Amino acid sequence: MAMSSSMSLFCRLTGRSLGTVLGHGRGKTLTARRWYICASAGNNLQFKLDERTAHSSLDLFKKDTGVIYRVLGVDPTLVQDTPLRFRDWAVVLADTHIDSGRHYWEVTVKKSHEFRVGVAEVLTSRDECVGTNSSSWVFAFGQRKWFAMTTGKQVPVPLVGKPNQVGLLLDYEAGRLSLVDIQKAEVVYMIKTQFRSPICPAFALWDGELLTHSGLEIPPGL
Repeated sequence: MAMSSSMSLFCRLTGRSLGTVLGHGRGKTLTARRWYICASAGNNLQFKLDERTAHSSLDLFKKDTGVIYRVLGVDPTLVQDTPLRFRDWAVVLADTHIDSGRHYWEVTVKKSHEFRVGVAEVLTSRDECVGTNSSSWVFAFGQRKWFAMTTGKQVPVPLVGKPNQVGLLLDYEAGRLSLVDIQKAEVVYMIKTQFRSPICPAFALWDGELLTHSGLEIPPGL
């Protein structure tokens, strides 16, 4: 499938285009490590952002529940070298893995015009941006529009404008990730797939900041 120019702009990578990255394989294979906190089906999902996965342009704040994009970022040579870290893409993962149950969390957006929120497999490639491969599923905002993204394909989401806060509802067994309108407590759009391994909340950010809210009850009716 030919790639639109809007997608090339929408999935930015310093020094590379989306087409360049998608032209290669999955990238490095990560060694499985039990560094994630288990989220059982009976508990409200609680997580923090894992600094070990964060790109050098991202700073964590508010006890690792928020992330802010720095234009200059940190000199990559000063950041601890770990196979868990995204080196090319402005991505950070949560420190909790999910392998069952229904879970809900919210994200507050401030001064950002381009970001992604969703989930990714715990061992997703650190050489690819979330939403561009088959191991991540995200809702992306860019060019004043919302999209659902996975495997590099984007589907427009009929959500007008950019709300300051959105909810994400995950049903692991059913293979559903939903974008929730918090004000109306309604599902705006649903991504359907089949999760085959543990996943975790995932975030990408190219300006502004995001603040996560976990440990929440699933709103009635969802």
